[in-house]
Amino acid sequence: MGEFSKVERDGRILTVTIDRPEVLNALHAPAHRELAGVFDDFAADPDLWIAIVTGAGDRAFSAGNDLKYQAAGGDRSNQPASGFAGLTFRYDLNKPVIAAVNGLSMGGGFEIALACDIIVAAETAVFALPEVRVGLAALAGGLHRLPRLIGTKQAMGMILTGRRVTAAEGAAMGFVNEVVPAGEALAGARRWANQILEVSPMSVRASKEAVYRGLDHASLEEAIAGSYPAVEEMKRSADYVEGPLAFSEKRAPQWSGR
Repeated sequence: MGEFSKVERDGRILTVTIDRPEVLNALHAPAHRELAGVFDDFAADPDLWIAIVTGAGDRAFSAGNDLKYQAAGGDRSNQPASGFAGLTFRYDLNKPVIAAVNGLSMGGGFEIALACDIIVAAETAVFALPEVRVGLAALAGGLHRLPRLIGTKQAMGMILTGRRVTAAEGAAMGFVNEVVPAGEALAGARRWANQILEVSPMSVRASKEAVYRGLDHASLEEAIAGSYPAVEEMKRSADYVEGPLAFSEKRAPQWSGR
């Protein structure tokens, strides 16, 4: 248990709850540092294969940057290199991360969700990048991730106005994977996590790395020919043998993640 977050282990799944409900789970520098440590530990732990991120209470996933803390001159030093919530600039994490968006997902809060691989949103969730309304810009990745996910025109419609988008519209745009009833975002995210646990974690990490690194290449040919260390690790792993063996023996595979 941290001061600004709650962490729960359930087998291979780590659930991280942003725990500042009194400010709609907005984040300040101390919270960023704490969460960076949480995700550092997750990345380094071979027994944890998937992370879920959510917010405390039923009103907000995260309202983003704690503007009142900033306006009051709160300490903003020693910000983690891994970015907002210790996640938005973490480019080398091949383990999947799922956002369980239970309410408001605004500014940096939306950027946290965009940094995740899958977004499960309650039907009451609302998304926005409202930084332009307070003289700021969505510099924790939102300006770059959102256009890559939904196309430039749709993204600019959100970015230049700061307008709010419902979960249903987010699904139609393509940045929300699933909309679930109010109060069921975390349950929905756990369902997705359990589906991922059915498959090879080595294959999952190789696939995640290849997708994101491949998008950095200018052409399809370059992406396919690219070098992906996690793919080589997959090919050397016990799981690379176990999968075909289990298939041939008509049994469920026993994944080791190694």
